[in-house]
Amino acid sequence: MTGVRVRSAVFVVLMVAALGGLSGFAAAAEPRTVTVAVHDLEPFVVTNGTVKSGFTIELLEAVAKQKGWTLDFVNVENVAAQLKAVTEGRVDAAATAISITADRAKNYDFSQPILNSGLQIAVPTSQLERKAPGIADFLGLLFSKTMLIWLAAGVILSVIPAHIVWFSERGHGHAMVSRSYFPGIFQALGWSLGMLAGQPDSMPRHTLTRGLAVLWAFVGLIFVAYYTATLTTNLTVERFSAQINAPSDLVGKRVCTVADTNSSSYLRSIGVQANAVAAIDDCYATLKRGELDAAVFDSPVLRYFVAHEGAGFAQIVGTIFDPEDYGVAFPNGSDLRKQFDEGLLSIREDGTFSLIKQKWFGFEEPDPGDEPG
Repeated sequence: MTGVRVRSAVFVVLMVAALGGLSGFAAAAEPRTVTVAVHDLEPFVVTNGTVKSGFTIELLEAVAKQKGWTLDFVNVENVAAQLKAVTEGRVDAAATAISITADRAKNYDFSQPILNSGLQIAVPTSQLERKAPGIADFLGLLFSKTMLIWLAAGVILSVIPAHIVWFSERGHGHAMVSRSYFPGIFQALGWSLGMLAGQPDSMPRHTLTRGLAVLWAFVGLIFVAYYTATLTTNLTVERFSAQINAPSDLVGKRVCTVADTNSSSYLRSIGVQANAVAAIDDCYATLKRGELDAAVFDSPVLRYFVAHEGAGFAQIVGTIFDPEDYGVAFPNGSDLRKQFDEGLLSIREDGTFSLIKQKWFGFEEPDPGDEPG
């Protein structure tokens, strides 16, 4: 009787364990819904009716596919509203083009960088002045680093045929070079440089060096053609000059940026009094009306605008400054952050990340894996 009771007890325990395992398996198999706060910001988040696209959206969808998640996007007004939604627990994460800063990192658990960038300046094209190339441009190009490198390369390369010419021609009865190494090698080098420029002072008499002369003349044609083309292009194309080219030029100017972003903080730190608006679209509208000297914001956002809607009335000036990383913000202690980083690494390794980046930023932005609102 005791044996029957023991077997019954074991059977009950096994059944309970089996049912628990099945329920656990069902729970594991069920996709996890991850709620993400976003706000419209081309080219990161683009809303067309009920359809969302953009760099950040496609990146999140690629990671979600890797991890078996279902994404639920919640639209808010700006970065501040996104982070507030995370703080209040209304969403699992926030993502668009959120800069990772020391202050934010105290309150949120950020993913690995999804993009590296920085700030840049856009100005109305009406402020750009056409400037015809002058003598200063000619001299600057003539003594530019690129041209000096090409000339140095020409001299160095000419040393090789110069030695061949001296060695072959020195024993000829009417040799164009001296039999002794000095000054014979200098005479041969002069011939080699002259041939490279298409103006040799004499022609070799030995069969070997005549063949070399033909080959070197062909190299000279390529060298002169490149040099001439570069010189002509730079001296015939009109240049544009702007009053604003760097952050230091913004002081005392009419500047627009977005409130509660890295750009507004940076401008305050350098003493620029900017009009901080709710959305970058407000800066675009003011820029188009000609009521603005410059807009300062994230480089990829401004570049995308200038290449699309802003074509013809806005232009990027200067270089990227104040480098920054973009990341996905999670609540502190969230288990999703590690899972997201694993998925991000996976799509980098299989090439998906590169395809998404090329689609939306084909022009420039470096990849934090290869390589910064």
